Amino acid sequence: MPRRLRLASWRGALALCLVLAGAQQLAAAGLIQAKAWLAPLLIERAWQRTASAADQIRPWPWADTWPVARLRVPARRLSRLVLAGATGNALAFGPGHARASAPPGSAGLVVIAAHRDTHFAFLREVGPGERIELELPGGALRRYRVESTRVVDSRREALPVRGERDALLLVTCFPFGALRAGGPLRYVVSARPEDPPRTLAGPPAAPAPR
Repeated sequence: MPRRLRLASWRGALALCLVLAGAQQLAAAGLIQAKAWLAPLLIERAWQRTASAADQIRPWPWADTWPVARLRVPARRLSRLVLAGATGNALAFGPGHARASAPPGSAGLVVIAAHRDTHFAFLREVGPGERIELELPGGALRRYRVESTRVVDSRREALPVRGERDALLLVTCFPFGALRAGGPLRYVVSARPEDPPRTLAGPPAAPAPR
């Protein structure tokens, strides 16, 4: 084969590889966008089907989390569905309830965590006296008032997940504008209840795909 033809063939193959690589990147980006659009709809649908605290309705069959409450900040017209578990998988889609803490709406210390740059970005603006609500399965509300905000260094102080006091803790990473995630600082919003705790009916059942 003449050198010119070999060179043209090589260039054509290289161009084809670049086109295929670009198409793969676009497809991956499109899939991520599709998941980001679809996941909240599926989580909302699962929440609408949640009638009691014993329900564990997964938003999709392979999900390892499910909605357990709706967090509201009325003055800011904010609403966030809270998922079971404060693991990375759950936090990718919304605030997560720390399972070692008290169940949402019950007596005890309820701990909810989320990422500082997405679902809990608004915490930087929340101050003492502001109302926070937890909507529970079935439509009941538990109302809280923010008591304090503070920064905790997790290397020196462990955040509580159990306790006798009746309170709500909202936790996220700090500082809010940090370029890198995963530092030791945590921003903690502490709120006291205005209403008596809800009595939960029985232990939760094992999750099942719906």
